[in-house]
Amino acid sequence: MSQDTQQQAATQRLTLVQAVRDGLYGELDRDDDVLVMGEDVGENGGVFRATQGLFEEFGEDRVIDTPLAESGIVGTAVGMAAYGLKPVAEIQFMGFIYPAFDQIVSHAARLRTRSRGRFSCPLVVRAPYGGGIRAPEHHSESTEAFFVHQPGLKVVVPSTPADAKGLLASAIRDPDPVVFLEPKLIYRAFREAVPEETYTRPIGEAAVRREGSDVSVFTWGAMTRPSIEAAEDLAEEGIDAEVIDLRTLSPLDEEALTESFRKTGRAVVVHEAPKTGGLAGEIIATLQEDVLVYQEAPIGRVTGFDVPFPLYALEDYYLPEAERIADGIRETVEF
Repeated sequence: MSQDTQQQAATQRLTLVQAVRDGLYGELDRDDDVLVMGEDVGENGGVFRATQGLFEEFGEDRVIDTPLAESGIVGTAVGMAAYGLKPVAEIQFMGFIYPAFDQIVSHAARLRTRSRGRFSCPLVVRAPYGGGIRAPEHHSESTEAFFVHQPGLKVVVPSTPADAKGLLASAIRDPDPVVFLEPKLIYRAFREAVPEETYTRPIGEAAVRREGSDVSVFTWGAMTRPSIEAAEDLAEEGIDAEVIDLRTLSPLDEEALTESFRKTGRAVVVHEAPKTGGLAGEIIATLQEDVLVYQEAPIGRVTGFDVPFPLYALEDYYLPEAERIADGIRETVEF
């Protein structure tokens, strides 16, 4: 369904987590090979209620409660995917994904290559990620760069309910593994109109959230809203910032990056992951390789800090918020 058609279709106002649930429901209903599995996803409906009601609708063979063993969840899902099913494996928090790292990187990402195309791995690994909800240790990581670095994986991060539903459907239908990261800070932060019927949004395409001419702001996930807020505040000072929501981190939409940078000549990358080794560095390198001649100022980075994610008292200080993003944009524009 095209986006023009979506605008004419019946809609419902959903939060992001409700849109995830709606997307799962639509794909389970559409395709009998789709199943959902993870800790407490069944009768309990998931720790964030992203799977609420699916167990009652589709039964225990398709909405499967698993033991508390992330490597077992993803390893089992890889086997299911290799033999034609389309499992959606939930990891309760991104901070719990590391026991399954070997299964994702060594097996899911390499299955097509290892089997010389005999097998594909239509697997989705869903995980709430990022900080801002006052969670305890191991619950607030933003380590998407680990997975972007691995060939054979797609990495998707929605920032709106409508994108969450459409991108999740695309991820489930994709013949290769997708790591689908859901920014839990904005799970219930706002609602928007989401088409009631199933639809897809293309993996690998960024979205222009605000057009501008002075500086390009590249971001994703929960950092999209404070980036837009910073841009709107700076407009009152005469700074016209363009905000690009990448939506997909692998494959990266290099065309959207370079097209915006050609227009503005300046850029700031915003992410909540630590600065060192974060995706801002890769984005900056891409811009300098492809469109260096358009560059008017050093490219800025507004990120988390190179420390373990802090507990409650310092959480707001750690996360980039609109004021710190605005300062970074201002510094780049005034260079």
